[in-house]
Amino acid sequence: MIKVAPSILSADYVNLQKDIEKVEKAGAPYLHIDVMDGTFVPSISYGPGFVKAIRPITNMVLDVHLMVESPEHILPMFIDAGADIIGVQVEATQHIHRALQIIKNGGVKAEVVINPGTLVAMIEPVLYMVDQVLVMTVNPGFGGQKFLPETVDKIAQLNAIKEEKGYNFDIEVDGGINDKTVVDCYKAGATVAVAGSYVFNAEDPSERIKALEDATK
Repeated sequence: MIKVAPSILSADYVNLQKDIEKVEKAGAPYLHIDVMDGTFVPSISYGPGFVKAIRPITNMVLDVHLMVESPEHILPMFIDAGADIIGVQVEATQHIHRALQIIKNGGVKAEVVINPGTLVAMIEPVLYMVDQVLVMTVNPGFGGQKFLPETVDKIAQLNAIKEEKGYNFDIEVDGGINDKTVVDCYKAGATVAVAGSYVFNAEDPSERIKALEDATK
C-alpha cells in the first residue's frame, strides 16, 4: 500500500490548520510542502517560516520539496524550521552531493528530485546517500496538471537500481496523481504518492486518501 503525502499547495490557506488536521485524521503519514522561488519555477510559494509555523500543529512527516535555484544556501533555514525530509532538484544546483550532505549533516532525511526531462543517470552517483527519490510526474511549478505516463519508466529504472545495489530509499511521485494514475506508479516501485488537488479539492479528503491506499493494496 502506498504512503500518501497530501500537498498543501492545493489546501485552503485561510483555513490551513483545519485542512492539515483533516488529512492527518484521515491517516496520511506525510505532509508535502512545495517551496518555489519564482526562478527555478515561475511560481512563488512558502519560505522556512511557513514550515516552522506548521511544525507544532501536526505530527505528520513534513516532506519539503525545494524548487529553488542553488538550494544549498537556504538548506540550514529549512533544517532549523523542523522539516523531516528535504528534497532538492538535481537541475537546480551544480553541487547536488554537497546539498545532500548539508541535509544529512543537519539530521534530516535527504531527497533528490528529478524532472520529467531528466535522465535517471543524472542522479545515480548520489543514490547511495539518499533516503528518498522524488520523480516529478508533471513539470514542476503548478498544481492540477495532467500525469505524464512516460515518467513511469523512471520509477521502474530507480526500483531496479535500488534492488540491484541493495539501497533502501523511498520512491516518491508527484504530479497528476489520482486513484488511477497511482496504480502504474505503485506497480513500477513507487512507495510514496504526493496528491494535491485530488485530495484537497474533494468534499471529503479522507475518502480520496483511502481511494489512493485502496488502489495500491
